[in-house]
Amino acid sequence: MFTSERFTSERSAPEPSAPDSSAARAGARAETEQDGRGRPATPAAAPARTASATPSAADRRPPTPRRGAVDPVKALMHRHRELCERAVDPLEIAAGLEAHGVTDRTAARFRHRDVFSLAEEMYARVPRSGDQPASAPPSSAAPERARPAWLLLSLLPGTLGAATVAGLRLTDGRARLFVTVAGVLAVAAALRAVLRRGPLSRPYRTGPGARPAGTRGGTWWLLAYAGLGDALLTAALTGGPDGLPDGTAGGAWPFAAAPVLALVLSCAPAAWCAHLLSAGARRKLAASRGLEEFATAVRPLLLGVFALFLAALTGLLALCAVALDEPAGAAQTLTLGALLLLARLLTTHGATRAPGLVLRATAVGEAAVLAAVFTARLPGCGFLATPVDLLVDALGPGGVPALLCGASALTLLIHATRTLTRASAHARADHPR
Repeated sequence: MFTSERFTSERSAPEPSAPDSSAARAGARAETEQDGRGRPATPAAAPARTASATPSAADRRPPTPRRGAVDPVKALMHRHRELCERAVDPLEIAAGLEAHGVTDRTAARFRHRDVFSLAEEMYARVPRSGDQPASAPPSSAAPERARPAWLLLSLLPGTLGAATVAGLRLTDGRARLFVTVAGVLAVAAALRAVLRRGPLSRPYRTGPGARPAGTRGGTWWLLAYAGLGDALLTAALTGGPDGLPDGTAGGAWPFAAAPVLALVLSCAPAAWCAHLLSAGARRKLAASRGLEEFATAVRPLLLGVFALFLAALTGLLALCAVALDEPAGAAQTLTLGALLLLARLLTTHGATRAPGLVLRATAVGEAAVLAAVFTARLPGCGFLATPVDLLVDALGPGGVPALLCGASALTLLIHATRTLTRASAHARADHPR
């Protein structure tokens, strides 16, 4: 009986129930959250994983900033701090950056589409006084107007040159010598004044090394050869000269007044052409949005100004030849005028080395031709004059300066199309013109 009752009580006792499914899922989710990797943790590993997930003192320290987080534009501004501080508009900063080798591709590394937009940001971030806000429109974008001072000054060399030629025609003997000396000195002083003030002056000074060595001496030699060189070469090839030049076209050593007078009169159109180039380049610099775009826009302007000067010089040369009843010598005069204009434009815009070298090389070439003719008179040296004889027989005495000046002018023209089409060549000038 007891056995049956015991059996009955064991059968009637409630069996332990299985854990609730929701409670099991909550426990699994808690264990999963304790595991930093999203995997269920074992009961033995759970305390260790929980302890390792606690942030330490080293983890709570702020992260060290990376070097790449430094503002690149700010570093560039620090590198060109002097340029940014003295700039009066973004265009001057763009020109200065280009002069230091910064291109549109370089600006892309600073997250700018071109050098101009990079310069605008640098100009806007420079601290300025209240009288000139950074958002003010560029003051130098507008081209400078022609001033009566340099307009009248550019006419002075031609006026004095015409007066000197008239004096040579009306005087003789010692009076002619005095007129010649006084006229040469007056014209030289007038040319010096024109080259020191106005569009033909040098407002772009880049330091002591930018001074053109040999430009002045080469220019005076070329002008003197234009007046006396052809006659001297002709006389040397025929055994002369038999006397000194007397300043006339009919003497033993004739003086070619028409080419020299035309070149002196061309100072006025040269100044105008330089002004047109500078003003047009400033307008295109303000309208351009890239260095390549600016170069493409300025190149036709440069070639047009060059052609305009040659047309003006051709007209002046024709008038002088008719008025003085002399040969024009168009080939040597036009090539010399083109050479002098290109040399002056490059010098005006800061490129001074190439004009000095080319002018000196041309002057040395003309002097070498004359020296070869005179040296050929020595025993055993007659072969030195053979190339000159062949050239003069083919092209005349004017062929020597025409070839030398033409080659030099072509060299400077190629150099100018690469140099004067840069934005840095047309940076704002600080001193008045």
